[in-house]
Amino acid sequence: MSLRLEIHGQIAHLLIDRADKRNALNMAMWQAMPELFERAANNSDLKLMIIRAAEPGGAFCAGADISELLANKDDDGWCAANQAAINRAQYELTRHRLPTIAFVEGDCVGGGFGIALACDLRVATANARFGITPAKLGLVYPLHDVKLLTDLVGPGQAKRILYTGSLIGAEEAQRIGLAEFIADSPDELAQEITAASPHSLRETKRFVRRVLDGQVADDADTLRIFAEAFAGADFAEGTAAFAAKRKPEF
Repeated sequence: MSLRLEIHGQIAHLLIDRADKRNALNMAMWQAMPELFERAANNSDLKLMIIRAAEPGGAFCAGADISELLANKDDDGWCAANQAAINRAQYELTRHRLPTIAFVEGDCVGGGFGIALACDLRVATANARFGITPAKLGLVYPLHDVKLLTDLVGPGQAKRILYTGSLIGAEEAQRIGLAEFIADSPDELAQEITAASPHSLRETKRFVRRVLDGQVADDADTLRIFAEAFAGADFAEGTAAFAAKRKPEF
């Protein structure tokens, strides 16, 4: 199976499991993603989703399955369906209900880079390498994902990454804002996130997305969300725990 969802406690792990192809993505994998995302989103016990390679130590994702692309490049119907599947998966991952982490080991290229961009945070191992290579193939990266990249690293670095198709290492990725952490595991970050208020996480993620999509001032909805939090169960537990000098149990 090329993709699977495993649940461990409060964390969903979406595993890319195609090691013989360096976890390259084919159309069937893109088409399968939304259903897996929905399963995680609909599980009220979950607080976080981590996307990672199923087999430790290999590539996170080598990008598109080039053999499949070459076999279907002259089939307009297949090309349109493939692009639609990519666009849908990326859009839904970017706006997923749960906080998301991409745990990047090894190469993270092309479509794999897109998945990492669509996650909220990126944890890279020391041997991780990031690259977007369409310029070397005469292709164009999707605009949605170009925006995700530009939002993270700014237009200059985004153009450099896209123009050259060069691979950059973990330290440089962290320096330019592409990877938030360099670590051997995402576990420490995951523990910190799952200890926080699910309500705060959910609404904060929505607020950040509103800002990235162009909203610059509060509206009636954001003011309502802010005000209603003071009457919420998470605020009651958080303040009770603070007063009692204990950890909150959300």
